Amino acid sequence: MSKNEFSEINFLADKVHIHHWPLDTQKWPDVINSHVDKNINKNNLKKQLVIREKTIRIDKYEFKKIKKVGVTIPLFKKQCTLVFEGYFKDVYGHIHITTKENNYLEIFNKIMSWRDRYFQDSIES
Repeated sequence: MSKNEFSEINFLADKVHIHHWPLDTQKWPDVINSHVDKNINKNNLKKQLVIREKTIRIDKYEFKKIKKVGVTIPLFKKQCTLVFEGYFKDVYGHIHITTKENNYLEIFNKIMSWRDRYFQDSIES
């Protein structure tokens, strides 16, 4: 599949956690901290995730300047975890996403293909 043939990846995240990172970037204003806690970190509802080229949207939060993309399937668990750094609402953050969807292996494979296509710098040689 070429870059031009890439279509978006959609799935529901069971758990999402976002926090300020890297430490040498602008601290988050209190309003962003409270919105992220209310809407994402402390909200137990599943979140809609859409990955499109070099952008990740989690519900109404859109992340750009994506880097340090990691994808794992934890041992003894039927789930997939995506971790990355990104830029949103004029601040930087570190984002952890876990899905326990029945097709977590398919999601893992799609995310790995996406990462290989758009984020070669995240892949160790």
